[in-house]
Amino acid sequence: MNLTSLNKSALFARAASLSLLALIMLCVVEEMWLAPLRPNGSWLVLKIVPLLFALKGVAKKDNYTMQWSSMLILLYFTEGIVRATSDRSSMAVQLSWLEVLLSLVFFYCTLSYLRPIKKAAKALQKAAAANDANYVP
Repeated sequence: MNLTSLNKSALFARAASLSLLALIMLCVVEEMWLAPLRPNGSWLVLKIVPLLFALKGVAKKDNYTMQWSSMLILLYFTEGIVRATSDRSSMAVQLSWLEVLLSLVFFYCTLSYLRPIKKAAKALQKAAAANDANYVP
């Protein structure tokens, strides 16, 4: 990996962290004050708990956490689409589209961060297999 790809990689990791943090804050504000399912807040605010588990690992650029959180975020994408197309409140619809946008940003940035790592791991595995094939005792 060259210097440019390292800079891009760091940028993608930072953007993933920021979008995850923004999504957590959006979910709290949405479910407690701006557009809760029930008046005076909703227990649906607990949907942030899985995101909180991912936040530390994403901030530390842990590859394993980035991988599973990229799949987890698809649940928030789906929830945002469902609420955006089914809620009647214009505030709830706007917040749901924002949730969709933040989850897409996180997903894209996470995959863009992991792509060079996965590519390097595959190349290393291929080289190791070639060395094993050429080994003569």
